Amino acid sequence: MLKQFFTLLTAVFAFSLISASDAQAQNGYKIRSGDTLNVEVVEDANLNRSVLVLPDGSISFPFADGVRAAGRTTAQVASALASAMASNFAATPNVYVSVGEIGRSTSTGTATRAVATQDIYITGEINSPGKLEGSRGMTVLQAIAQGGGLTRFAASKRIQVRRGSKIYGYNYDTNAGNIRLKKGDVIIVPQRRLFE
Repeated sequence: MLKQFFTLLTAVFAFSLISASDAQAQNGYKIRSGDTLNVEVVEDANLNRSVLVLPDGSISFPFADGVRAAGRTTAQVASALASAMASNFAATPNVYVSVGEIGRSTSTGTATRAVATQDIYITGEINSPGKLEGSRGMTVLQAIAQGGGLTRFAASKRIQVRRGSKIYGYNYDTNAGNIRLKKGDVIIVPQRRLFE
């Protein structure tokens, strides 16, 4: 019993250290172009959203368009947003900012630029279904590879890509219909039929 108590106490202590180090890492992190920030305004939940840090380092946000984010910490961006929105509220709003996703960057000589990413979703008979972070120009075949490949029950000739109300077919066996994916596309890998 005493051993179980110490094991539980050790696990709780380790979790609190990890959580504290994550929070400290995020507070010291300097935001870059291409990052996605989660912004929460306590006084008006309708304003809560994820925003992309634009190539010029600014973010677009209601009542505070053009606030500079790149090179700042999340606390500094939250303070800048609160100040910019203060005239629209009775009192300065409470704003919280966290980093949702870190934009990947590539080096070209001495300059570093953000690589734009887009969320693509894959579901069905795929080894790792869910949201994929794809680069612009990613194809269906590349998305399937990033999702861990097809399961043995996948109907590889009847894969669908849904883009809004449009549906595109893709045949994994022949690579026919291998289109370039766009943000928000959903890839559906159906299950094989009995004699398929």
